Amino acid sequence: MSELTGKTAIVTGSSRGIGAVVAQNLAAQGAGVVINYRQKAPRANKVVQGIVDAGGRAVAVGADLTSPEGAQALVDAAIENFGGLDILVLNASGGMESGMGEDYALRLNRDAQVNMLEAAAAAMPAGSRVVFVTSHQAHFIDEVATMDAYEPVARSKRAGELALRERIPALAERGIELVVVSGDMIEGTVTATLLDRAQPGAIEARREAAGRLYSVEEFGAEVARMATADVPSGHTEYVGGAGHFTQS
Repeated sequence: MSELTGKTAIVTGSSRGIGAVVAQNLAAQGAGVVINYRQKAPRANKVVQGIVDAGGRAVAVGADLTSPEGAQALVDAAIENFGGLDILVLNASGGMESGMGEDYALRLNRDAQVNMLEAAAAAMPAGSRVVFVTSHQAHFIDEVATMDAYEPVARSKRAGELALRERIPALAERGIELVVVSGDMIEGTVTATLLDRAQPGAIEARREAAGRLYSVEEFGAEVARMATADVPSGHTEYVGGAGHFTQS
């Protein structure tokens, strides 16, 4: 029996990149996984097919988390397809996209995270866990400045983290834990690519400062590990390069 046999996970923003790797790791441990995408159904379906071909269980669900009904659609899919919900990985984020509105970063990185948590928590039994994925650039934004192009996103993600942490006592009453995974810039992500485009040389500069940068596969595996790691609620797991921020 694998560690997560009989369990169900929702991974937001999991049609590619870190979210897809997290979903694949959780499915490999036995969990039924809800793959969430906003627009690219074929990409999400490919992730599902890969999990199924490997002997796992997964379903793709299109949902815009900034809409009122988006979060509930994912929870409903978890219950209908796998019978419950035990793990919520809050991976979806953004804010550097063009044409999404001035307040999009806050709506996605704070408001949508809280709405997703509240919808999921209503269906999660005691012993469940929520994992929020963030970056060092966001987690430490009040102590260490980040690149101008990323600052609005960083501040919105920090606001999201703080809003989620405020709910830890209420979650504890239901036996639900919340942990945070904070990572350095990750090689191969859309965010890193956009930052390097806005500020040429940003990836190489961060790589030199940190010593090395984690790959999408490496970081995704660490996020998945925190779904079952023996750590207390409220714990922050730092993945790569945190010393640069804590010593600044």
